[in-house]
Order: sequence, then structure tokens, then C-alpha cells
Amino acid sequence: MGIRCCVRNRCRQGEKDGHFCQIVIEDVDETTLFKHRELEKKRPPPKPKPPVDKVLAAKKIQAWWRGTLVRRTLLHAALRALIIQCWWRQVLAKLLAKKRRAALELCARQQWAAVRLQSWVRMWRVRRRYCRLLNAVRIIQVYWRWRSCHTRGFFHGSYELATSQLNLELDIFLGSQICRITDCIPFPIKN
Repeated sequence: MGIRCCVRNRCRQGEKDGHFCQIVIEDVDETTLFKHRELEKKRPPPKPKPPVDKVLAAKKIQAWWRGTLVRRTLLHAALRALIIQCWWRQVLAKLLAKKRRAALELCARQQWAAVRLQSWVRMWRVRRRYCRLLNAVRIIQVYWRWRSCHTRGFFHGSYELATSQLNLELDIFLGSQICRITDCIPFPIKN
């Protein structure tokens, strides 16, 4: 184990002589120093530096190659993003088409229901009107038949049944005229 000393001189303002001395004492392990020395011995001698033109050319080639790799990577990333965006747009388009179709079907169902309801209401109104007309026609027919029967005439009669004959009296009224028929009808009696 060794001790390493280091003296540092610093000038600080405000000191009397203008110099300040600081002593730093560090403990350094000898094995660590030995390893550092061995590593320094194993290092290969520095290579001679290539000419400046070759260094610049190599830098330009390396820059071009790195740029090519970066552009290729960005192109692949952009293509993948484009593929994902196209797929997502297709999914959204399908969802939108489904929603539109559902809305269209709902609208068609509602319209069909409205048309059906309107047709039922129209049918009910027409049927009610028809029933009223039919009832009015029946009332008119009854009154007309009664009147025509009175104006044309009607029958009124009586009969009397005797043992061997039938006495029949019929009165036929034709408007203002009266026709009276009286008749005796004998029964055929067998001996």
C-alpha cells in the first residue's frame, strides 16, 4: 500500500501573501498501480494517421451509409404505419357502412309501419262510410218497398170452412180501387 501526495498551489484573493497551499494525501493500492502499468505496456503502438483526404472520404461514405440505413428504416416504419392506417380505415368504413345500413333499415321499417297504419286508417274510414251508405240504402229500400206496396196494392182476406165447402172472401186494394172476390170452393167427397 502506498501513499500518494499531491501539492496544489492556488491563489486566493484576500490572503496575505496571495498563495494558498493545499496538500492532498491519497491511499493508492499498489496492485491497482501495477495493473495500470501492465495495461499501458500491452497497448499496441498508435497507428499512423491516414491522410486528411482519406479521412474526409471515409467520413462521407460513412455518413452516406448511415443516412441510407436511417432512410431505409424510416421507409419501413412509414410503410408499416401506412398498412396499419389502411387497415384501420377499412375497419372504420365497415363500421360506418353497418351503421348506415342499420339506420336505413330502421327508417324503412318505420316508413313501412307508417304506411301500413295509414292504410288501416283509410280502410277503417272507407268501411265506416260504406256501412253508413249501406244502412242508408237499406232504410231507403224499406221505405220504398212499403210505399210501393201501398200504392200497388195489398191483399186482405178471410175464409170460412164448412163441412163440404170453403167460403173465401178476398179484398184486393189497388191504390184507390178495391176489388172484392167471394168464392165457394166445394170439397170433393168420395162415397
